[in-house]
Amino acid sequence: MTDPDTARTATALVLVSHSDEVARGTARLAAQMAPAVTIETAGGLPDGGLGTDFDRVQEAIGRALAAADGVVVLADLGSAILTVESVVEFLEPDDAARVHLATAPFVEGAVASAVAANGGEDADAVLRVAEDAGRSFGPTASSGPPSSREAGPGPGTSEVLRRTVTIRNPLGLHARPAAELARTASGFDAEVTVGGVEAASVLELMGLGATGGQEVEVTASGPQAHEALDAVAGAIEGGFGEA
Repeated sequence: MTDPDTARTATALVLVSHSDEVARGTARLAAQMAPAVTIETAGGLPDGGLGTDFDRVQEAIGRALAAADGVVVLADLGSAILTVESVVEFLEPDDAARVHLATAPFVEGAVASAVAANGGEDADAVLRVAEDAGRSFGPTASSGPPSSREAGPGPGTSEVLRRTVTIRNPLGLHARPAAELARTASGFDAEVTVGGVEAASVLELMGLGATGGQEVEVTASGPQAHEALDAVAGAIEGGFGEA
């Protein structure tokens, strides 16, 4: 799955599944949202059957280690996790220390971690994003009280900036616009929310279920709050090329 033209990033991903189709399909989905990230897959058995294969996992992790400073691995079921752990045991200590196995939902974790890696996060940060994916996706992402980031200024800030914007693309914050918005928000030294959820989290944005014509409040605080607010609000009002 690695594109030879893909630039080296801080973190690469490895997706290990009992099914080659599941692994490759999930990688394609994540790559749509994170085109600069190396995503390797190890799915199924050599004969095309369901299962996990030590050699395939070892080769995928090896390619990922060669492409990035750190590697985050997501596995779909228990025996896949055991295979990954076995492969890591056979690595040189320095390489083993660069591999992080996430306890995360497979698809949601892959998407969230790919977007984080695309933003330049290191493996520890990408691992945290992956493992938080199960809690941040779905109705609970927007049904509770507003994010604590909206409640007051962050460190070193004097105010929280706010702007209400209208979502102009008919399909709203589905996967591609949510990923584009998350990449935009993560590019600034600022804490940004959209509709009360973290703007740098693609899963939280998708969990809003925001549709075309809906108004959402964008907030920003931090050293680059003004720039972040303009960029995120502008992206939403621009319709992501779909309006």
